[in-house]
Amino acid sequence: MAASQLATRTVPIVFVSVVDPVGAGFVESLARPGGNATGFMQFDYSLSGKWLEMLKQVSPAVTRAGIIRDSTVTSGIGQFAVIQSVAGSLGIDVVPISARHEREIEIGFGKIARSQNVGMIITAGAAVSGHRDYIVKLTARHGLPSVYPHRTWVDHGGLISYGPDLLVTARLAAGYVDRILKGEKPADLPVQAPTRYELVVNLKTAKMLDLTVPPALLARADEVIE
Repeated sequence: MAASQLATRTVPIVFVSVVDPVGAGFVESLARPGGNATGFMQFDYSLSGKWLEMLKQVSPAVTRAGIIRDSTVTSGIGQFAVIQSVAGSLGIDVVPISARHEREIEIGFGKIARSQNVGMIITAGAAVSGHRDYIVKLTARHGLPSVYPHRTWVDHGGLISYGPDLLVTARLAAGYVDRILKGEKPADLPVQAPTRYELVVNLKTAKMLDLTVPPALLARADEVIE
């Protein structure tokens, strides 16, 4: 998104998965973007706290969690802040792990894995997603229960994901493109939050980690991979 705005301030841009468009400076406000860009937020920051709650549900013994995030962008800072704000009430100590490169991620995993009763939260962001397969591999290697921001992580072997249905968001974004082509301006089209979130559970991974997913969590799941 940042690269797109550097390239042009006149050609309309419709984004579909930006975490914090106002904080990142992509738009002036959610209600009135004010420039050449508008679209759909990836989620509200409060969702980040739910990931830690789910980790505690699926692994009640967890008392320490590594939080993989990109500390160089506002969304990475914001997500960690929300997770940190709910950690105390859940009895979990949270430790940030930078996602700039694989060596850094590996070192962070190694430090966390030395403790007992640990788990992982993987936050949303381009830098983090760029290491998806490597991160899933490390969680399996260290046997750590983990919660992810999108179902693609679970499709590739992750344990649980909770986040927006990106296909639905993409269809809504296509509607914005149609409206812009018919003459409306991005500056006048409000940035919207996702309309549908999905919970996906991978029981194969749960079995590998010797975890029993609570029936209440399974009942809420939109999809269970067996």
